[in-house]
Amino acid sequence: MNQRQSSPLLLKEQIKRSTLCEIALRSLSLSLSLSLSHTEPNRSPSHTFQRAHFRGAIRRKINSSHMAKRDVCCSTQLIDGDGEFNVNGIDKFIKEVRLGECGLSYAVVSIMGPQSSGKSTLLNHLFGTNFREMDAYTGRSQTTKGIWLARCGGIEPCTLVMDLEGTDGRERGEDDTAFEKQSALFALAVSDIVLINMWCHDIGREQAANKPLLKTVFQVMMRLFSPRKTTLMFVIRDKTRTPLENLEPVLREDIQKIWDAVPKPLAHKETPLSEFFNVEVVALSSFEEKEEQFKEQVASLRQRFFHSITPGGLAGDRRGVVPASGFSFSAQQIWKVIKENKDLDLPAHKVMVATVRCEEIANEKYSSFAANEDWCHLVEAVQSGPIPGFGKKLSSILDAFLSQYDAEATYFEEGVRSAKRKQLEEKLLQLIQPTFQSVLGHIRSGTLEKFKEVFDKALNGGEGFSLASRNSVQFCMALFDEGCADAVIEQVNWDMSKVRDKLRRDIDAHIASIRAAKLSEIITLHEAKLKEALSAPVEALLDGASNETWPAIRKLLRRETEAAVSGLSGALSGFDMDEQTKDKMLATIEDYARGIVEAKAREEAGRALIRMKDRFSTLFSHDSDSMPRVWTGKEDIRAITKTARSASLKLLSVMAAIRMDDDDNDGIEKTLFVALVDSGNAAVKDRSITTFDPLASSTWEEVPPSKTLITPVQCKSLWRQFKAETEYSVSQAIAAQEAHKRSNNWLPPPWAIVALIVLGFNEFMTLLRNPLYLGIIFVVFLLLKALWVQLDISGEFRNGALPGLISLSSKFLPTVMNLLKRLAEEGQMPATNDPQRNPALASKSFRNVVGASSETSSSASSEVTSSEYSSPAKED
Repeated sequence: MNQRQSSPLLLKEQIKRSTLCEIALRSLSLSLSLSLSHTEPNRSPSHTFQRAHFRGAIRRKINSSHMAKRDVCCSTQLIDGDGEFNVNGIDKFIKEVRLGECGLSYAVVSIMGPQSSGKSTLLNHLFGTNFREMDAYTGRSQTTKGIWLARCGGIEPCTLVMDLEGTDGRERGEDDTAFEKQSALFALAVSDIVLINMWCHDIGREQAANKPLLKTVFQVMMRLFSPRKTTLMFVIRDKTRTPLENLEPVLREDIQKIWDAVPKPLAHKETPLSEFFNVEVVALSSFEEKEEQFKEQVASLRQRFFHSITPGGLAGDRRGVVPASGFSFSAQQIWKVIKENKDLDLPAHKVMVATVRCEEIANEKYSSFAANEDWCHLVEAVQSGPIPGFGKKLSSILDAFLSQYDAEATYFEEGVRSAKRKQLEEKLLQLIQPTFQSVLGHIRSGTLEKFKEVFDKALNGGEGFSLASRNSVQFCMALFDEGCADAVIEQVNWDMSKVRDKLRRDIDAHIASIRAAKLSEIITLHEAKLKEALSAPVEALLDGASNETWPAIRKLLRRETEAAVSGLSGALSGFDMDEQTKDKMLATIEDYARGIVEAKAREEAGRALIRMKDRFSTLFSHDSDSMPRVWTGKEDIRAITKTARSASLKLLSVMAAIRMDDDDNDGIEKTLFVALVDSGNAAVKDRSITTFDPLASSTWEEVPPSKTLITPVQCKSLWRQFKAETEYSVSQAIAAQEAHKRSNNWLPPPWAIVALIVLGFNEFMTLLRNPLYLGIIFVVFLLLKALWVQLDISGEFRNGALPGLISLSSKFLPTVMNLLKRLAEEGQMPATNDPQRNPALASKSFRNVVGASSETSSSASSEVTSSEYSSPAKED
């Protein structure tokens, strides 16, 4: 910044120093000339040569001063002698002179004229440029090749000067006039002011050097479709004594003749010259002969270029002016069209330049925006969650870049500028739309999570479902609208209704899922209560089947169903549902309760045979006091069996069908008794009579198939299987009764007792005569007593003679071996326990052995007996 600010001051200082040096040198030259002219009127040739040499030295010094002044100016070759456009040079030139900052406040001046007519010299003195000048001492030749461009020093507004290659030069020849026309057309298309340098002595001549130049200018003008007037300033060089007032009419008359003679399109056949040009005529004295006067006139002419773009100025017509930032591209495209020998439509060219430059500016702003640090921070922050003030921040960034575009493109054609601005805005919005959608997505997801939290909190707080959902929805939708308002971008009005609708659908879906879960939970809870309240009682009622079983089940079902319906109705009151849906759910719970009863009935019906056998076993094996029966011979087994089987048949009739209606008179029990009990008795009485079997059917007469649990055919099959499996228990009872009778009559008959006494009298007397026999008999008695007790002979023969003999044969040898082992252990006791020394102790020991043996034998007998009796029970 300091260098930029100091460069204008440095430029002014250099110009000031070079100007002072030039003034001093010119004063010195003038004083020497005067002194030499007044001394020695008759000068010799050598003296004349010295004076000329001295003047040349002074002139070279002055020229060097000019060069010093020109060095501070910036210039570049715009187009070389071969017609190649210097793109890099002009871009560098524009950056150095900072032309892009001028907007429309700049003017372009060009000069054309015959070769070696002093064009560069005029421009250097008029605008302070540094164009190369011809050195008269080296001969007259081409100095400027192509087109050169420089910035004027010290003139406001910014003025660019183009120095064109001279016409009618011997270097290109007489026939090579293509470049002359192209450069003339280029100058007219680009310049606001065109200086036409011409000699004063050519005015009034028909074949003067200015005639071809003017014809060239007017001819190329026909190929321009420019909306503005160009100022043609004819600079008459080396003016003679003829006043300008006399020269100007002649010149204008010659110009008009040339204009009239130039072939024109039909549309401009009668168009006057004034429609295309503002013609100005100025005259300058000879630079070599009247240099001071020439400089004074140039200084006066220079003043006319100050503020030249103001209305009425030399470049006052600003229609179709290309903004300064587009000058390089515009000049390049104009030269390209001219080189291709096409008609140059300047309005269309202006639009084209505006299109290209505005697009370049827009692309630059788009790239700058994409790389902007604040924007990149926003994009990164959006990835993790919503950003407070997102809309304002992004709108500020967008507004800054769009304002920069407006500032840089403000001087271009309005329609193009607006269209490109709209395109830039659309591209920027396309770039930020994914980020904006991400922000909306974060807001939507955050709002949804907030809704879940608020909704769950309201439900856990005991608030009704409908009220909680309604309040939560209102709160969260308002929260979402606030978030969207914070994310709104000022430059665009994007429709956020789709995101809002998506949020509402998500909320409704969550409410529906929670509603379904809550309803399912409530229904499951009541169903579980119903199942708990019905399953066990129904099973118990069916197990104790009687005439009151199904009425009790119906009463139980009615009571529990009413309680469940009442509880469910109260639980559903907070869900704000219509009566039809509510009645449907209540009907569903009623059907579920009924289904529990029916399922339990079908389950119990599948175990009907087991239930029948359990009931038969309970009634057959236990008395009225629920005590186990002992078959002593006094019980009526037939009556007991009939009673037990009737009870089992009653259970079968209860489980045969579902009786959920109040009418229990379906005739199943009567049919079963007639078919299974009465028909059996009748068949026993008279086997010749053939009767109809009421159970030969798959359905009951008064029971629908859906209510049937056990069909008649299945009942008959179950009864047959039941009788077959309980037959063994009855036969066992009968056998036990007979065995009991036999066990009570084990003594021989009286006649046998009398026979034994009579026939055994001699043996009895022999025993009385010999006491030793009594001792032996006593010992044998004790041994037999021990074997009797240990073998439990009376108990063994209670079940019959053959089972008793088999059991005794298996236990006899182990019992005898046990007795002998115990006796051997008693014999090995110490001497104090010797039986001979202590008969009482020996007798006691023998009794102990007998007692122990008795206990062992008793336990073994009980084990065998229990094992024999347990096997039928297991089979049963």
